[in-house]
Amino acid sequence: MLNDVSNPIPHAADTAGELAECITPLITQQGMTASALSGVSLLSLDRHQPRTPLLYQPSLIFIAQGRKIGYLGDREIHYDPGQYLVQTLPLPFECETYGSPEAPLLGVSIQLEPALLSEMVTTMGEPPDQQQATLPMASVAMDPGMQAAVLRLARALHSPAECTTMGRARIRDVVFEALKGEQGPALRALVRGQGHYARIVQVLSSLHRDFADDYSVEQLARQASMSPSTFHQHFKQITRASPAQYIKQLRLIKAQQLLLQDDHNVSQAAQAVGYRSVSQFSRDYKRYFGDAPLQHRRQEHALRR
Repeated sequence: MLNDVSNPIPHAADTAGELAECITPLITQQGMTASALSGVSLLSLDRHQPRTPLLYQPSLIFIAQGRKIGYLGDREIHYDPGQYLVQTLPLPFECETYGSPEAPLLGVSIQLEPALLSEMVTTMGEPPDQQQATLPMASVAMDPGMQAAVLRLARALHSPAECTTMGRARIRDVVFEALKGEQGPALRALVRGQGHYARIVQVLSSLHRDFADDYSVEQLARQASMSPSTFHQHFKQITRASPAQYIKQLRLIKAQQLLLQDDHNVSQAAQAVGYRSVSQFSRDYKRYFGDAPLQHRRQEHALRR
């Protein structure tokens, strides 16, 4: 098991406490609360949540209180107060959350917008050589610049006028600091469109757009302009899953979202994500989430009351 743990720099704990105090009055529910600023959400959970399959869109996630552990293949990714998660790809992974009624998990999530990222990377130009490995998901310690940027953003959420006039600038501040940080190369790779990493990103974008379609490794390899063996190697290196495993996990998480929204019954959800057999879907769902589809929906609804 490979542990990704970045030690927060001094005074980061003070910033995390200030961030927690700032966002607490804005949180209205368990899970995600939309903020007054598009693309910015607030996180809260007042209980321990065991390892659960999740799918995050490309984003920056800042922890103010509590902690999370992400499990991506053989990697174990810790993000605690004073740290932030850089998620460059929409990867299915498992996450364990530590919170309690006395000290709930609190955090801020900022969605990464491709247009903004592209514009900022182009404007900033090429940085000095950075040797940090390009990872699709990694925990980074908040440096003083990032601490200040996140607090400015959180304070802006309390003022509709400031959100309207300065909200986008506050987001730019945070993205700018992330581009200067350890995982800046991973963010830049999304824009540059060069190399194996960028070509796998393009394939993943297609899979998320048309996840119900049938795919073969050969077809995906052609899209990435790689041989099947080279494609399989680089795909697994980045996602920590084979293409077939990734597609199955993606479909099951998409199905879970449909079921929990009460938009689909089990048969409709299975069909919507590309399953031809409802019984096979139910078996795969139970194996992945630990409960049958309807039982899982009842349990999640009970927790949200």
